[in-house]
Amino acid sequence: MLHRSDQALARRYDIAVLDLDGVVYVGPHAVPGVPEALTRARAAGMRLAFITNNAARTPTMVAEHLRELGVDAHDDDVVTSAQAAARLCAQTVPEGSAVYVIGGEGLEVALRERGLRPVTSPEDDPVAVVQGYGPEMPWRRVVLGAILVRDGLPWIASNTDMTIPTSTGIGPGNGALVDLVTRYAGRPPQVAGKPERPLFEETLLRVGGQRPLVIGDRLDTDIAGARAMGWDSLLVMTGVTGTAELVAAPPEQRPTYLAADLGGLLTPAIAPEEADDGWTCGGWRATIVDEAVEVTGEGAPDDWWRVVAVAAWAHRDESGRVPQADRLAPPGSLGA
Repeated sequence: MLHRSDQALARRYDIAVLDLDGVVYVGPHAVPGVPEALTRARAAGMRLAFITNNAARTPTMVAEHLRELGVDAHDDDVVTSAQAAARLCAQTVPEGSAVYVIGGEGLEVALRERGLRPVTSPEDDPVAVVQGYGPEMPWRRVVLGAILVRDGLPWIASNTDMTIPTSTGIGPGNGALVDLVTRYAGRPPQVAGKPERPLFEETLLRVGGQRPLVIGDRLDTDIAGARAMGWDSLLVMTGVTGTAELVAAPPEQRPTYLAADLGGLLTPAIAPEEADDGWTCGGWRATIVDEAVEVTGEGAPDDWWRVVAVAAWAHRDESGRVPQADRLAPPGSLGA
């Protein structure tokens, strides 16, 4: 299940492949301690790659946002699903081809970078369709693009995330529109973003590195994608994954390492050990009582999350049942 590292992860791996929302920032604010942690990780020799499934913003826009939050980020450190989609498209159609865009500026810039011509009218004779999130995209553009897809043009989606965070709550993401076009056209797209391979491959091509560590907050995209690539991963608990999602994680969505936040890059990783009828990690002990996870002891937050995860996964693997975790209160939370 969880692995052990006797040295800090920032020294064990040469590139951090970092998800953004829920890892580096939440909404308009940096996750507390993240700018300092990333500065120290760089100082330890680790390259940083900031990757995102959101195809709406260009790498320059993303890097500017990161710098505003106090994160030392260059434009070339950012890799987007739009860039991965554009590479896939360039491998499919001749240079200079017109490509119909269901999306926004991020896709258009990425396509031009690959020598392709983004268009928004079927009268421009597009030979492929690329789809990504575009908050200002008119409905007519979706309709015309869907007709082109139904007519058989090659179709690439930047990602299939069903939701996206907004200033007023969680809204429908690119995956919702991709699903609509899929049902209308009767066929699925080729997908560039996480958890598929192209975005991860694009990251190493652009940023480099031999020993990548994927860092994310989502089990079904970040962690599942890392496992599909055969790469190690670090799950941080500052985003969408909570105790309920963590204890229910199937084997294909379990990370290599687990930490409360990105500070986990800077320390060795302890792996829980089985002891009698439970598991221990640091000063914590987790057992399953009446189909629920119970934790006693005290210690570091990282070790609390680790012992909860491993105790729950071991129970699920042995019994086939996911234990309850609704009574748990992580260290530092209001209910702790």
